[in-house]
Amino acid sequence: MTTEQDARVPPAGRPYPRGVIILVGLAAGTIAAIGMSSIRSILAPVLLTLVLTICAQPVRTALERRGVPSGLATGSVVLVVFALLAGLAYTFVIAVTQFVAMLPDYADQFEAFAVSIGEWLTTLGVGPDEVQQIKSGFDPSAIAGFFSGLAGGVANLTAALVIVLTMLILLSADAAYVPTVLGQIGLRRPELATALTDYARSVRRYMVVTTVLGIAQGVINGVALWLLQVPAALLWAILAFLCSYIPNIGYFIAIIPPLVFGFLVGGWPTFFAVLIVYAIVNAVVQSVIQPRVVGNAVALSQSLTFFSVLFWAVVLGPIGAILAIPLTLLGRAVLIDASPSARWWRPLLGDIRETRALKEAADEQAKRARRNAKPARP
Repeated sequence: MTTEQDARVPPAGRPYPRGVIILVGLAAGTIAAIGMSSIRSILAPVLLTLVLTICAQPVRTALERRGVPSGLATGSVVLVVFALLAGLAYTFVIAVTQFVAMLPDYADQFEAFAVSIGEWLTTLGVGPDEVQQIKSGFDPSAIAGFFSGLAGGVANLTAALVIVLTMLILLSADAAYVPTVLGQIGLRRPELATALTDYARSVRRYMVVTTVLGIAQGVINGVALWLLQVPAALLWAILAFLCSYIPNIGYFIAIIPPLVFGFLVGGWPTFFAVLIVYAIVNAVVQSVIQPRVVGNAVALSQSLTFFSVLFWAVVLGPIGAILAIPLTLLGRAVLIDASPSARWWRPLLGDIRETRALKEAADEQAKRARRNAKPARP
């Protein structure tokens, strides 16, 4: 006779209920996210280096095919990538430092702008305490503290760059063995090898295209801001470039500072001029050119893309927001693409191509069933 205790244990070979599996998976994911967040100062530069190595791998391979020694090719790629990254980081720090130094010159404009905002909010029925709190956000010292924290200390930046340089050297050297490793994995887990190869190709295409379009976007915005005489045009151009890696949210982050300073120096005409320039550039680059060039390399729904930016920003900080798409694609490659039984999740994640393929397969199966159901002619 089966006891009550034995009845609670699933029979051999029968899986646990789906609800239990989902809850355990969510709990494990939460613990993993908390663990990654606790070591974000180390993990974020390492993941950034991994993405940079994936993007630079074809350049190193091309140099070796042209007869360049392996060590020289690896060293050249590492130095060029690190020099570009370090140059961009320190340029951003210098621009922020100059911007913070000139903020006191606009103290009167900030005070007048804060007063006008407070009067407008008062007419809307906002309480005096809330109005005073909002007005305090326009204090030049508060703005300076925000941007100083955004740039980070030089010591912290240097430590992160040391980690990036070290990992670039090691990962670039290990990349020479990647084909062999993937070949050995493919003997036992061909789906995993294919998923990792497709992941590298997708991330490379996404990052390269986003970088090129981000540079164009930053240059156009920077030139426009310089012509409109908006203060710190170089800083806002760099910010526009960095925010181009952040889908959906990056545009709103990049446009707020130049809008405020455009209004301070030129009033409403400059405000609307900045708004129009950013709207046109963003619409052309991120809504027209980028989807056509990237194609199905990302294949994530808009809602999942937005959530991934928020999630990775909380877990890894600003670098997590920049790497949100590559990290989400890595999770999809390992958890879904590597398992044939889980590939049916791809349409739910936004893969239109997979949806069309499943629909075509279902239509073909229905046609075959109808043909087989027709009675044979006498």
